[in-house]
Amino acid sequence: MSVTRVVVVDDAVRMPELLGSGDGVLREVEKAFPAVDILVRGNRITLTGDEDDVAAATGAVEELRDVLGAGVPLTPDVARESVRMLRATGASASAAGDGAGASSTATAERPAGVLSRSILSTRGRTIRPKTQGQAAYVHAIESHTITFGIGPAGTGKTYLAMAQAVAALQSKRVNRIVLTRPAVEAGERLGFLPGSLSEKIDPYLRPLYDALHDMVDPESIPKLMEAGTIEVAPLAYMRGRTLNDAFVILDEAQNTTREQMKMFLTRLGFGTTMVVTGDVTQVDLPGGTRSGLRAASEILSGVEDIAFCHLNADDVVRHRLVSDIITAYAKNDESDAARGPRPTGQRRRFEREEQR
Repeated sequence: MSVTRVVVVDDAVRMPELLGSGDGVLREVEKAFPAVDILVRGNRITLTGDEDDVAAATGAVEELRDVLGAGVPLTPDVARESVRMLRATGASASAAGDGAGASSTATAERPAGVLSRSILSTRGRTIRPKTQGQAAYVHAIESHTITFGIGPAGTGKTYLAMAQAVAALQSKRVNRIVLTRPAVEAGERLGFLPGSLSEKIDPYLRPLYDALHDMVDPESIPKLMEAGTIEVAPLAYMRGRTLNDAFVILDEAQNTTREQMKMFLTRLGFGTTMVVTGDVTQVDLPGGTRSGLRAASEILSGVEDIAFCHLNADDVVRHRLVSDIITAYAKNDESDAARGPRPTGQRRRFEREEQR
């Protein structure tokens, strides 16, 4: 049965913001609910179609209105994520039943609450989680001493950890920030790099510097590093240290060995928060070497005050194609695993010789 619902925007001045630049936000809603006819006139949005579809589309428009009211600029990406979160919330609430627990869960996971949460306001911009997975990751960092952020490129693992570190330093919850990562090349051998030690390790640590420059005044960074308030160093320099009252981030942890990971985690001192980030699908260690990140996720699972957050393609906040690329590679890896290992050319040659 066809029904019609109307969403009224009280502040007509904000109507263009709700629709988005070039009606980009509205187009995302239309794309998500193709069976619903959406008509905009003045400050009224009229939705017509099947009752269930119209109810869902109306909920999405009203939620976007609340997201905008919470001070979050609306973009097509925000609209797409809001619809996805609402659908996931509805599915989990349906599975849980119609009891009070289900409604409280739905309220806690509303996009307006997740997307409007501010981690850090700096240099004229506010850093917020942009997906439900990112919000859970941020909450885990705030409530655990050690947090592992595991997921593909573009999910904000390092960036959000850095924002939490800067926020902790500004609020004086820690006295310093320590940033580290293993000096492992991504499948290429660049040979010996010229220059001083800092110049040699700079290419490996550049992603950490990039995130840091987004959140701290670039002119103050050299002074903070000279004073030891911010330290950027290769993982090899962590051995023998005890890190107290610090926020420590280990990036690209999939390229640590089991021994390196154990060494790093045992640097933990009093008043310190540790965040370990990595992508287990992009290991650059020599063949046969097991990733320390994989080992840690098995060995430390279930240990109190250690959280494991697994982000996926839905949490990618780079170009939309990045999420599609990650999904395509994951499907290909699954098909390769189902077919089993492929024989090498040398093995086939030996087999032909045995048949003669």
